[in-house]
Amino acid sequence: ESYTPLPYEPGIARFAADLYVDDAPYPFCPRVNLKRILSRVEARGYTFNVGMEPEFFLVVRNDDGSIRGWDPHACDDMVKPCYDYKGITGALGILRSLTEGLNQLGWGVYQADHEDANDQFEVNFQYADALTTADRLTFFRMMAGQLARRQGAIATFMAKPFATRTGSGAHMHYSLADADTGANVFSDRTDRRNLGLSRLAYHFIAGVLEHAPALCAVTSPTVNCYKRLQMGPALVGSRSGYTWTPAFISYGDNNRTQMLRVPEAGHVEDRSVSSACNPYLAIAAYVAAGFDGIARELDPGEPNLGNLYTADIETMRARGVRTLPQSLAEAISHLEADEVVRESLGPIADEFIRLKRDEWREYHAQVEAWELRRYLTAL
Repeated sequence: ESYTPLPYEPGIARFAADLYVDDAPYPFCPRVNLKRILSRVEARGYTFNVGMEPEFFLVVRNDDGSIRGWDPHACDDMVKPCYDYKGITGALGILRSLTEGLNQLGWGVYQADHEDANDQFEVNFQYADALTTADRLTFFRMMAGQLARRQGAIATFMAKPFATRTGSGAHMHYSLADADTGANVFSDRTDRRNLGLSRLAYHFIAGVLEHAPALCAVTSPTVNCYKRLQMGPALVGSRSGYTWTPAFISYGDNNRTQMLRVPEAGHVEDRSVSSACNPYLAIAAYVAAGFDGIARELDPGEPNLGNLYTADIETMRARGVRTLPQSLAEAISHLEADEVVRESLGPIADEFIRLKRDEWREYHAQVEAWELRRYLTAL
């Protein structure tokens, strides 16, 4: 059912495959693991529906190995270029090829746009069940990379390729449906909190918030991801003055400063998820966290309705609102201690933690240009 002809390469097709060893599903395969977790959802009579919004940069390498934005018309130069038509014109060829090709496959692409940073773009397609969306996001990154190369560009889903530009997320939209009827069981128009969410949805949200520090290790799995999830003045990490990335573990209404945003009844968006995530692992961990909230009937408390970009960190902490991990090492420590999220990864968990510890140690063994500028002649 995952048979996908490549629209841009006639005669070639792609399959999303489960790994098998000795005729048995291989438990270290992320896709096999996600199916394991989703089977629990199905056993309870539900379908977990997901839509993911992949942001990416188009870049080229300089002779010295550094990168710059791919801007063939030399016109993507606005300080605040989000949705700017002039800035997007250079990338129209790549974006049209993506959009038209994916629509040939029936994905229902409904938007392609210029994002907040120069040379940053996003293509959005219709939601589907969790496994299909994970397969599609994986395919989308492959397709974007191959089409960009034909234009002399690199499509990168690295979370933060430029220190002074907004990072790339894969905002995850989701809801839970009745497997038989397809009805959205997250929706309740009589919600006293006026968000249009059911009690089941609030339990799920509470589970996500409870396990958010450990989840972050899986949904933001690289050293670089935490340069996107930074706290402090936005101007430090974004030329436009906005990061569009949450710092607090919170939920709210139709408010992009929250980690969890409720844009409409029965529909939740997580804005913390990195474009660099492995969608199979990220969704598996997410489902486990949410269903732990349902099993324990957790309550997330009242929604945060204000602008959290301007909120004082100490004031928020005094209110009991925690912050997202600010480094991969911190997130991995939370993952090690969180039995629910660890179990959601099955035998992959220990190997994942080991690899990420190695990544952190290797990163800290480097001497960066910033350190030389700051310390070389000052000490």
